[in-house]
Amino acid sequence: MTATKRSTESVIPAVLVGLTSTLVGIGLARFAYTSLIPAVVGAHWFTTSAAVYLGAANLLGYLIGAVTAHTVSERFGARATLAVSFAIATLSFVACVHAAPFVWFFGWRLLSGLAGGWLMVVGPATALAATDTERRPVVGTLLFTGIGLGALLSAVVVPVLLQAGLWVAWLTLGALTLIAGTVGDVALYRLPAPAQVSDRSDLKTPASDAVIPWAVVLVIGAYALDGIGFVPHTMFWVDYLAREVGLGMAAANVQWALFGLGAVLGPIAIRFIVPRAGWRVSLTAGFMIKGLAVGLPFLAIGFWTRSMSSVLVGALVPGIVALSSGRLAEMVSPIEHKRLWGRATAAFALAQAIAGYGLSGLYAVVGDYRLTFGIGAAALLVAILLAWWGDPRYFKGARRPTLDCYETR
Repeated sequence: MTATKRSTESVIPAVLVGLTSTLVGIGLARFAYTSLIPAVVGAHWFTTSAAVYLGAANLLGYLIGAVTAHTVSERFGARATLAVSFAIATLSFVACVHAAPFVWFFGWRLLSGLAGGWLMVVGPATALAATDTERRPVVGTLLFTGIGLGALLSAVVVPVLLQAGLWVAWLTLGALTLIAGTVGDVALYRLPAPAQVSDRSDLKTPASDAVIPWAVVLVIGAYALDGIGFVPHTMFWVDYLAREVGLGMAAANVQWALFGLGAVLGPIAIRFIVPRAGWRVSLTAGFMIKGLAVGLPFLAIGFWTRSMSSVLVGALVPGIVALSSGRLAEMVSPIEHKRLWGRATAAFALAQAIAGYGLSGLYAVVGDYRLTFGIGAAALLVAILLAWWGDPRYFKGARRPTLDCYETR
């Protein structure tokens, strides 16, 4: 099979593997539950505090999944890991169709986060490893469109399902997860073997071995800081607009729908930007735009500013994920990318969990959400510097690796 034919045939399966993994891993397992919280509390299944702790259980499970994903996939294989993850995510919805003790829900929300961590690490990495170099800017950005689709579903579809009953919403989300998992498994079966990387003697110089990992560490550090910037909008945005600003739930849900729309469009826009600007410039600019958008509510909350904040932050939630993954894939070999992407996802998950609890505690003390947006923006501004400095050429004695997958496009 020629390289061109192999490349063309691998694009659609690769995109589907990544899209279904991110759709379920964060788009449904995380964002859909956010939309269910008011209904769970309204049905008197749990108090508001207990419902929030169930959301935190997902964050804890996601951290565990991110840390163990590489080891599990190496031991059991990517297809088995993804299949089990989709199955767990499906069961986590179906198991919650009726009221049950807190520990039952906590366990399933924990497992949904575990499955989400595995999906977010193994799915995109497997898709990129099987994609030829010239196609990676396309595939690497479209993989994370699933996050946006899940956010949009949580904003538009879940409220409609809730009109038929809370159990209908849980069951339908389980069915959607099962369908996504089936599509992802069929696509994975059709995925070619991972692209081979030629053995190049000039890659093993002492200088490059000593300094290149530091460039990778900086990129991972920037991605971890995005875990802090991720929290204000994904945890507090709707409640902030509805209660603190006084807009009410209807107007707040409109903003959440704009967030979801942005999350769908973000990876598509990045797909056109990266081939022209390159991964490093695109990632740095992404952090800059997201930092400004997260900080907008701290400065002004008029209709246009909050709408701009919703759309831009929504676009760059999956956008930064795609750009960070693509930047790492550019810096290392496809096989090494899965291990490093697992570490990056774990760092993000840890920072996200700490920020979630920390900013919630801050709100309990000051009684004002505005400061949380300022802190999130500040973290992203630091990420700008790390993303820009995360380049081997900034370290003395470094030689830019000559792997094809490293060449900026």
